[in-house]
Amino acid sequence: MNEQLIEIHDLYVNYKIYEGILKVLNGVEFRVGVKEKVGLIGESGCGKTTTMRSVMRILADNAIVPKGSILYKGRDILKMSEEEIQRIRRESISMIFQDPTAALNPVFTVGDQLMDVIKYSTKENLTKEEMKERAIKVLKEVALPDPERILKNYPIMLSGGMRQRICIAMALVSANELLIADEPGTNLDVTIQDQILRLIGRLVEERGTSIILISHALGTVKGLVDRVYVMYAGNMVEVAPTKELFSEPIHPYTIGLFKTVPKLTGGGIPEAIKGRIPDYINPPQGCRFFPRCEHAMPICKKEKPSLKSVGGGHEVACFLYE
Repeated sequence: MNEQLIEIHDLYVNYKIYEGILKVLNGVEFRVGVKEKVGLIGESGCGKTTTMRSVMRILADNAIVPKGSILYKGRDILKMSEEEIQRIRRESISMIFQDPTAALNPVFTVGDQLMDVIKYSTKENLTKEEMKERAIKVLKEVALPDPERILKNYPIMLSGGMRQRICIAMALVSANELLIADEPGTNLDVTIQDQILRLIGRLVEERGTSIILISHALGTVKGLVDRVYVMYAGNMVEVAPTKELFSEPIHPYTIGLFKTVPKLTGGGIPEAIKGRIPDYINPPQGCRFFPRCEHAMPICKKEKPSLKSVGGGHEVACFLYE
């Protein structure tokens, strides 16, 4: 087994809103090893982004973490000082966000923003010319043409694909150990999306960086990661090596999720999972999937299943396999 870089144990995250308390994360268990590529899949709204924002410690002001730990090399991120977590963000862990337009400041040039990231993510005392050279180098790494011109541009002057590549370049400056990619191709057309994902895959391979790829599109993770977590309504319900998960999913939710994917060979209309993600203000007491599950048993309504090994690195949280 790989040396563990990030380990999340029994993590709960709530959000305080006007109507009450949203109980979003419900005892999350997650880990990623050194130089490991991990996928995190599930429907929109199931808590994927909240989990990773917890790792970066950039949750919204109304977030509450009543329980759990997030260990980075054995040290709990949730207990670190602001100075320590800032250093980790500058030197070790970085995140590519879903929307590159929101991630870039419209009133500063690409060069100003990229060189600021370089300045604060290195211990070296670089001159402005040296920072510019590094900025040009990292823009070349993400396959952007004419990087010197792009440094002078404002984000609005660039296409969505180019802005996303700049966000990747900024993330790569400080992602020496872990890159978190949150739906990196969401707002892009499918051809650009494929280019972006291939680019990320190549760069993390070359740099020996761990990656967590968040997606609700199953095909995007299949060829890029070693291991996949399946998340439903704030819980990890299944985890397995990528090939095994795609060939033999066993949790009822995972099986239903794969049935929603259209097949290139045709073969009928994809099946939707009946029902919807539960209301987080008043979620089910036991397994959160039981209202939608065809195999639900009386125990599912009362008790929450925990992840149990079924062999070969495959784990599932379901009473069918207790």
